[in-house]
Amino acid sequence: MKHLIACLCLWLAVPAIAETMSAEEFDAFTRGKTFYYGTNGQAYGAEEYLSNRRVIWTFLDGRCQEGYWYEHSGMICFEYEQLQDVQCWSFRESPGGGLIAKFQDDPGELELYEVERSHEPLSCLGPDVGV
Repeated sequence: MKHLIACLCLWLAVPAIAETMSAEEFDAFTRGKTFYYGTNGQAYGAEEYLSNRRVIWTFLDGRCQEGYWYEHSGMICFEYEQLQDVQCWSFRESPGGGLIAKFQDDPGELELYEVERSHEPLSCLGPDVGV
């Protein structure tokens, strides 16, 4: 019984490092910053988090999409001007302090991890123009 109580006390003392961020925590963590994301050792994209839950996303090709985010069913959902589908993710902080995003909060889906964080805005090309 002593071992069970000791194990229970240790388990309760360990903070949950993989908890999903609430909308308020996510906003406080990201607002005013640009995050660069990778997956499977490759660059994936970057997102600039602005005030009022506005965002700018790029696949690092110079083309950017403006949008906004909101909380829905415990996930952070993004809507972009040029996409019809809503993109919902769960976010958590890694043990090293970086951001980890899981698409649809599904273990079998895409997972992105923070590669870099900056206070600099994204570099986006202007609208397509002819030569």
